[in-house]
Amino acid sequence: MDHQISELYVVLVEPSSSQSKIIIQQFGKLGIKQFKHCKTGAAALDTILDDTPDLVVSSLHLEDMTGRDLVLKMRESLATENTPFILISSATSFRELNPIKQAGASAVLPKPFTDKDLKRAVMNTMDWEHPDQLELEDLDPENLEVLVVDDSAMARKMISRTLNKMGIEKITEAADGADAKPLIQDRIFDLIVTDFNMPEVDGHELLRFIRNESNQSSVPVLMVTTEGDASKLAAVQNDGVSAIVDKPFVVSEVKRLIEASLTNL
Repeated sequence: MDHQISELYVVLVEPSSSQSKIIIQQFGKLGIKQFKHCKTGAAALDTILDDTPDLVVSSLHLEDMTGRDLVLKMRESLATENTPFILISSATSFRELNPIKQAGASAVLPKPFTDKDLKRAVMNTMDWEHPDQLELEDLDPENLEVLVVDDSAMARKMISRTLNKMGIEKITEAADGADAKPLIQDRIFDLIVTDFNMPEVDGHELLRFIRNESNQSSVPVLMVTTEGDASKLAAVQNDGVSAIVDKPFVVSEVKRLIEASLTNL
């Protein structure tokens, strides 16, 4: 991975000269030598669309738009819809960070951070593009039936792409728990990956339906969420979720949890 990091071409979007100097110094410590620095979202988009980078690292607050606006515009283009994106932000609240996580950020790096923090974020982000194949004792990943439930189309796409690269080929998507319920009644799934916060039927209600009303009450359910309310997450755990992971998730951790869930069936 260190060798791969040194070969990355990165676009840094940071309006502050002092902050960009610090980040560029940290790039140097990681061996990243191929990068371009932009101060505005518009300049970044021109640069990104002209020469697609391996990774975009952006501050949340830019002169002409937000980091969320930038990643949404990137996701609208076929050339950059899958380009990994790391947000650097001092924001800590759910209200501020949830929109950017839902928009398709691969990782969120809080300020202040060290070069080790940056390296970890870069490695986790690039794992989205190069995840290891699932290793299951008695199951073939390509034969697994997986349901992905999320009201964010971009989140569903990113999760499905990552699962594909782990070897899972049979993936069904649902935009809400309400859409997922009839699918769960009509089909048998080996794994369900769901968001927590959804507008009609949220992940908790969907979990209760699976465990108490469906004909596949023991199916592993992995919840991927930006939710930070400990009491809400504790209630989900009490109602039988198999595992909870943050969004955006660490691919290696999700791989481990899927392997553990399916191995223990």
